[in-house]
Amino acid sequence: MFSKSWVMRSNYKKLGQFIQQVDIRNIENRKENLLGVSTKKIFIESIANTVGTNFKKYKIVKQNQFTYVPDTSRRGNKIGIALLEHIKLGLVSQAYTVFEIIDKKQLLPEYLMMWFRRPEFDRYARYKSHGSVREIFDWEEMCEVELPVPSIEKQQEIVDEYNTITNRIKLNEQFNKKLEETAQAIYKHWFVDFEFPNEDGKPYKSSNGKMVWNEELEKDIPERWEIDKVENYIRYNYANFNIEDEYETIEYLDTSNITNNKIEGLHKLTIGIDKIPSRAKRKVTHNDIVYSTVRPNLKHFGIIKKPNDNMLVSTGFIVIQRKNEYVCIELIYMWLTQKETIDYLQSKAEMSVATYPSIKPEDILNIKTLIPKDKTKLIKFKQLLSPILNTQWKRNEDNKQLEKLRMLLLSIIAKG
Repeated sequence: MFSKSWVMRSNYKKLGQFIQQVDIRNIENRKENLLGVSTKKIFIESIANTVGTNFKKYKIVKQNQFTYVPDTSRRGNKIGIALLEHIKLGLVSQAYTVFEIIDKKQLLPEYLMMWFRRPEFDRYARYKSHGSVREIFDWEEMCEVELPVPSIEKQQEIVDEYNTITNRIKLNEQFNKKLEETAQAIYKHWFVDFEFPNEDGKPYKSSNGKMVWNEELEKDIPERWEIDKVENYIRYNYANFNIEDEYETIEYLDTSNITNNKIEGLHKLTIGIDKIPSRAKRKVTHNDIVYSTVRPNLKHFGIIKKPNDNMLVSTGFIVIQRKNEYVCIELIYMWLTQKETIDYLQSKAEMSVATYPSIKPEDILNIKTLIPKDKTKLIKFKQLLSPILNTQWKRNEDNKQLEKLRMLLLSIIAKG
């Protein structure tokens, strides 16, 4: 009687019998589609300095071929590997390894790529890497990889399920991008073009709304609008974790885990068991803004929605709350995330004497902005912006659940 684990393992086969290296050089001296490989397992536009580069040495990678970076030394315990899917041809460094599946009727490229996306494969590749100066996951080790190879029909079924989830994630991301563009357009319409609705619902400036000269800005602004400092509308870093907080676990947000209002993930840590980062101190509540003090141009900021009571964020964030009942957090967020504001804060950061270009809370507090004195307009702006940002948050939450399903599917294929 065979055990279940033996039956599962008997379906595993060595990858070497299905793949072969490809080494086609760019003899035609193409210079377009120069690609790099990310640890997120995707091709990215190369950032290499190509001045004086001999492009004929570059390797050609074609659609449905793989490229991986053998050097795993400095990649955060991940291996850079990707499948070229959406373009017919690209160029990669001669230091990369290009390979392809010999017979796609036995093994689907998309199915193999799913295997490479598993966290367990990253750990395996790092474990099998060797070398004194650089740790290399060489071609021989790649060929020794074992994986389950079910029927081609079953492979296609698994790939289709994975793609269904992936496509839904992409649709949510595309929708959120449209929402962000809409929010920015509304803000510009109101606070730059001054075309907010007048009492008759018509665009203010185009309908001959009264404008007055502002000496500081050296331009006309709407009547009953004023320049004011952000500090009059916010408070910051209002609450920190202390020994009296009886948390058994915490959910920790580091500065690198949020970008442009999208949280990539939280670190779930158990007090007394896990090592708690010394920077895990700032408390947050619903509708707080977190804004990274380091390199504002990286856009590590966002609005926190419905956090659990045990959520803490890094002291690398400035945590911002509104303190004026009429100025909504959405307006404050728009103030702080305009390109001009980010550029201004980045210039302040680059003048700092800290290890990394950093801003201080005072840099945000001293930002000047235009604001209407009419409270009804502030309420109307919130009515327009709040549903947009709430929908964006809900789509991001939906994607978190979809990502869990996607990772579950990746784990299931290991069972053969």
